Order: sequence, then structure tokens, then C-alpha cells
Amino acid sequence: MRIFIFFLFLIICTPVISKGYDVFSIGLFDIKFDGSETNQATDFRYERRFNKTLFEIGPESYEFFNLKPFAGFETTSDSAYFLIAGVYLDDNIGTLLTGEPSSFIFSPSFGTGYYEDGDGKKLGNSIEFRTTLEISYQLKNNNRIGLSFGHISNANLGANNPGVEILSLSYQIAY
Repeated sequence: MRIFIFFLFLIICTPVISKGYDVFSIGLFDIKFDGSETNQATDFRYERRFNKTLFEIGPESYEFFNLKPFAGFETTSDSAYFLIAGVYLDDNIGTLLTGEPSSFIFSPSFGTGYYEDGDGKKLGNSIEFRTTLEISYQLKNNNRIGLSFGHISNANLGANNPGVEILSLSYQIAY
């Protein structure tokens, strides 16, 4: 319960600290492309992404190498939930590929957190890691619509490590 209260406090109080995006997503939890058996569920995700650089890991003139924090939670229709915090990068795809800005944004992220499987897929540990690749389209009001593909795994910390893939559609509101 203390962890939940901490995350709630962090998410509610942070507009004072920094600008960023509130990300609301819905997707498929445990999606497989190889025809293997799955334990699919609907995935609901909320993240608060802060536009505050934690670390610059590349040239100062190039914003892509600025690691920024995020915090959030995911829950599934099978009563599983995942509290997560991590870092993400944000880059304009046009600038990245051609040097000319476009409305498409590339946002890879990495986070770790606490997973409770509820009635859903057993991931083998309560500590899990998530990597996500996301492409979003920035609207004229700075909000975004995105598509992401993520993977949650315990990195072999547990005896069992089945992992899970998630395909999501998101709406991101600038704050």
C-alpha cells in the first residue's frame, strides 16, 4: 500500500516540478506472432512522462541522448498490475533520419517495477523489467497519438521467465 501511495503522490504532484505528457494506453497483453499459446488480456496503462533531463549521454547539441524519467502503472483485464518507474528518450523521427522536423516522434523506454499477476499470466517474479518502442504522431495542440510494442520480463531473476509482449495504442496529453 505504501508503494501505491508513493506513486500516487509522485504522479499528482509533479506538474509543479516539470512539464511532460500524461499517457493513456489500451492494448493487448501477451500478444504472440508465432501462433503459440497465449494468456491474452486487455492491457490498460497510465504513465506520467516528465520533460526533465536526468542524464545527457551524448552530444549536448542533440536532444535524443537526454534520458528523462517516467512513472506509471499498468493493469490488465485479468487483475494483474505493474507499478513502474524508468527512463525514456524522445526524438523527432524526421530530425533523426533527415535533419528536417516532422510530426512523428520516436520514444523508446526502459523501466523496472513491481508486478502482481492476479488471475493473469505468471511472470515468475514480483520484480519485472519493461522495454518499449513507441512511435507517435504529434497533433497541432501538442497532444500525441501513439502505437507501442513492449516486453515485460524478469531478466531471469526468477526460476520461471516466460515474458510477455504488449501491443498498445495511446493518447498522450501535454501538461
